[in-house]
Amino acid sequence: MAEAVMAATGDVEEVAGPRLPQLLETGRRLLGEVEDTNESTNSRFIQEKVKQGLESLNKASRMLAQLDLFSPNEELEEISSADLKYLMVPALQGALTLKQVNLSQRLEQVQTARAHFMDFLKQCQNYQITKFELPPSPDSPTGKKSADGPAGSQQNLVAMASHRQAKIERYKQKKELESKLASLESAVESSRADEEQVREYYLLHLQKWANISLEEIESIDQEIVILKARDLGKQASTSRMPPQSRPPTKPFILTRDTAQAKVFGSGYPSLATMTVNDWYEQRQKWDTHKNTTVNLNQEAEDEDQETKSEEEDEDTLYKKRNWDDWKDTHPRGYGNRQNMG
Repeated sequence: MAEAVMAATGDVEEVAGPRLPQLLETGRRLLGEVEDTNESTNSRFIQEKVKQGLESLNKASRMLAQLDLFSPNEELEEISSADLKYLMVPALQGALTLKQVNLSQRLEQVQTARAHFMDFLKQCQNYQITKFELPPSPDSPTGKKSADGPAGSQQNLVAMASHRQAKIERYKQKKELESKLASLESAVESSRADEEQVREYYLLHLQKWANISLEEIESIDQEIVILKARDLGKQASTSRMPPQSRPPTKPFILTRDTAQAKVFGSGYPSLATMTVNDWYEQRQKWDTHKNTTVNLNQEAEDEDQETKSEEEDEDTLYKKRNWDDWKDTHPRGYGNRQNMG
């Protein structure tokens, strides 16, 4: 039935653009290139691939909705082997959505990716492709921490043990799936596989993506908690009132004591009053004048001292000259009559 519907709409798809298989293959190829590259995910080249891959997968998702290819009322055996691969579209959408790196829209991106993964897991659970438990919503009571107390602690321990065991089982299953996929891939890609091999190949792919989706949702739930806490912190910082500007200080009157301040007010004719600013300016002018006067006095004293020193030097020189002249006209011992016989 699905093949007939696709055949009937084949001409319309060719006119409108790429057909459904091409869109799916483009999305898968671009996702593989983004995951296998050594280039930074933030680069413009990688983000352009992410954008193109999402556009192809979104178109494929709309086509699937128009074709009504899958129904919750049908069994897995009713889906043709060639159509099983289209069940992977939501998982591929979620994986590529996580590769976006717009930090301002990160919360919206991870929530969108989670919704894609959940759609895929619900389809897998509906068709009983593999056994697992759907992750609870972060806002649901089961998705939150258990109550405090011994009962709550016991529940937490049981949940942690169950969660750990589930991760171990998924890891073992992942290794087995990779081994089986590797053995079937070459035959399916070269169109040498029969229908049973093709069906097994795509069912293994769906089981693989079911494990990937469960792991990604677990990481997304942890990231959502961090992103919401960050947004709450930003809202709290922006909601704070800006600091109020300090009102200008009114000038006040300087008086000798409190009694005068009570009796004499501003403008009293017999009492000189001024503001602190006026007093500071006057004090500064007085200090400047005082320093200038001190400097002038110091300079005058220095000049007097210099003049006095010069006068003393001239007087000393005059006395030395007179003494030398006197020694020239009076022999040594002149006037000493104490030792005369």
